[in-house]
Amino acid sequence: MRSQSVLPSVVDAIGETPAVELARLTGSLSGRIVAKLEYLNPGFSKKDRIARQIVDDAIGTGRLRPGQTVVELTSGNTGTGLAIVCAVRGHPFVAVMSEGNSRERARMMRALGAKVVLVPQAEGSIGGQVSGADLALVKLRAQELTDELHAFRADQFANPSAARAHEQTASELWSQTNGEIDAFCEFLGTGGTYAGIAGTLKRRRAAIAGYIVEPRDAAVLAGEPVVNANHRIQGGGYSMTDLPLLDGIAVDGYLAVSDAEAIDVARRLAHEEGIFAGFSSGAVVAAALRLLGEAHVGGTVAVVLADSGLKYLSTDLWPDA
Repeated sequence: MRSQSVLPSVVDAIGETPAVELARLTGSLSGRIVAKLEYLNPGFSKKDRIARQIVDDAIGTGRLRPGQTVVELTSGNTGTGLAIVCAVRGHPFVAVMSEGNSRERARMMRALGAKVVLVPQAEGSIGGQVSGADLALVKLRAQELTDELHAFRADQFANPSAARAHEQTASELWSQTNGEIDAFCEFLGTGGTYAGIAGTLKRRRAAIAGYIVEPRDAAVLAGEPVVNANHRIQGGGYSMTDLPLLDGIAVDGYLAVSDAEAIDVARRLAHEEGIFAGFSSGAVVAAALRLLGEAHVGGTVAVVLADSGLKYLSTDLWPDA
């Protein structure tokens, strides 16, 4: 456990987030959901962990030189984490983000000293709904800037440091639950969170089931056709099947969650549990509730609540009173 003494920097405050039981949401269901409150990291998301791991691993191997610029594509959370870590470690940071992401994220990154490059959405895309086509445009611009600036590309979709960071998240969950976990489910973006947590938990006990959560209309990893790539669950569900961080990681099942389910459960988290989280947190808790009612009756399902509801105040997740 981290010492309670004064920390040398805010980077050292990343991790060791609390885990809570969602007893009010589970109601009459048999079993429990344990939620890791990753929005309590300094940048208000789980991505702080991978930002620190990516930068420190790159510094340690010499791939990131002193004072070199860091560039990364982001939906906002990884960019916020990198802005924090780069500020402390002494590296300029350029975040490349789709205009379809919530504007709070860009404002937060700029406030933390990052340069933010916004990329127009693909033709036919809808504001607030980032598709795989939108992400492809962001990826192209990020690579162009990496070349122009002779920068270090964080490359969160392929960098093994992104999965390694969440091995520690899994170890914390294991300790917090005394190993009493029957299943883990995760909404998929890069695959790093699932790979790090599910892979580590399964090494501790192979019987722990791992589930991938996808948008109902874009459940490509489950082998379903894309009906609508423009879903509202930001931070993942990009209709991508080539996710290197998932290589060699067992998946026991796939769960599809609709926009309406994710939004409803995110609002219930706030109203019933006092937990102010984002779209994907609603999605994973909706999936966990389904597991308690079906495949894991009486068990313990673990989830990660990825980010703060503060990052979505401009969206219809939180309508005006």
